[in-house]
Amino acid sequence: MATDITISITDRDGVTHEVQAPTDMNMNIMELVRAYELAPEGTIGVCGGMAMCASCQCYVLNEVALPEKNPDEEAMLWEAYNVKDNSRLGCQIHITPEIDGLAIELAPYA
Repeated sequence: MATDITISITDRDGVTHEVQAPTDMNMNIMELVRAYELAPEGTIGVCGGMAMCASCQCYVLNEVALPEKNPDEEAMLWEAYNVKDNSRLGCQIHITPEIDGLAIELAPYA
């Protein structure tokens, strides 16, 4: 049974968007941002979601149970700009029912 969840995304202009995200399509946050066109084309998901560019870096703004960072994500965040304690790569956060209510802010494009 298909279920949509709500994700709050603050774009790089500071505008917050409440969007519906399908849990049955194996999407991630980076793909969701692209689908809703919340970042200019060519400024998010540059590597195609391979955890190799940090263009989809976002800041997690609330307490939602997210999966642990994998070694590729950790390594990319180590090299990225504008990293904070709550930084994650959007391409590594898959849309599942468990992240309903997640609030994120897109990191500046560096």
